[in-house]
Amino acid sequence: MSKTPTSKPTENEEPKGDRLQKILAQAGIASRRKAEEIILEGRVVVNGTVVNTLGTRHDATRDHIRVDGKLLQGPEQQRYYMLNKPRGYVTTLDDPEKRPTVMQLMAKQKSGPHGDNVRLYPVGRLDYLSEGLLLMTNDGALANSLSKAAAGVEKTYLVKVSGQPTPESIDQLRRGIMIDRGRLDEVRSGRRDRVITAPAQVELVRGGDNPWYQLTLTEGRNRQLRKMFEEIGHHVEKIRRIGYGALRLDVPPGEFRELKPGEVQALDRAAKGKKVVPKAKLPEFSQLKSPVKKAKFGKARRQPTGTKAPRRRPS
Repeated sequence: MSKTPTSKPTENEEPKGDRLQKILAQAGIASRRKAEEIILEGRVVVNGTVVNTLGTRHDATRDHIRVDGKLLQGPEQQRYYMLNKPRGYVTTLDDPEKRPTVMQLMAKQKSGPHGDNVRLYPVGRLDYLSEGLLLMTNDGALANSLSKAAAGVEKTYLVKVSGQPTPESIDQLRRGIMIDRGRLDEVRSGRRDRVITAPAQVELVRGGDNPWYQLTLTEGRNRQLRKMFEEIGHHVEKIRRIGYGALRLDVPPGEFRELKPGEVQALDRAAKGKKVVPKAKLPEFSQLKSPVKKAKFGKARRQPTGTKAPRRRPS
């Protein structure tokens, strides 16, 4: 078998087809970056010739492409899921610290019309202690479009903070506030690298000593919500993402569901900077639970909404 790469187009010829690493990624072989490694290792054969050079273009519908001797069957069907990520999971394919990952949650049997096993990737991130709505897909083009800051796709969060921020501090968050770029403890070239956040929608959802706020952002910087509140002197205790574009979180923690075609179209519109409107009524898992009422005796109990506490029998 020849070990030379396939011939390149002449100067006057336009390259046709897709780059080989993209074809491998679309077929579900690996991520595009990993596919590049597979090509460089000489594990890909196109029409009987080993291709070990990046950037060559091919037609997946006409060329015979084999990886480790196995013939590609064409691109995977594109799949889109909403996952409710619990606290204590990392948003990554694999964790060197062996912490639980969101991929373990997605390994469960998938329901719906496309209950199959495809290689899925998270869109954006939620940190280890954050929870809520996470998109999972194998549509790399849509994932990249949604993640670009220029698209301005709205992400909505419920945030619990310690202490009571002043109205003036909350107005700072609404207008935009200077935060550290990158990691919280990162210093570059002996100085802090600072950036101002885009204007945000901020509304008080529940007051008290540790109030809850609903925030809508159009960007997703590293640990942005935590940094914003740290700048006004308040520690963030909990974060739950409840909205992404027109989507609203409607599955229990640790569970997922496949998106409907109309929901995928709405995400595509949002990624193109077009306006999308979520449903007015929030689903159960996008709402805060009723606060726990302290009982006079024993442990505190959560009173179900719409019910009355039983009367105590006279002794």
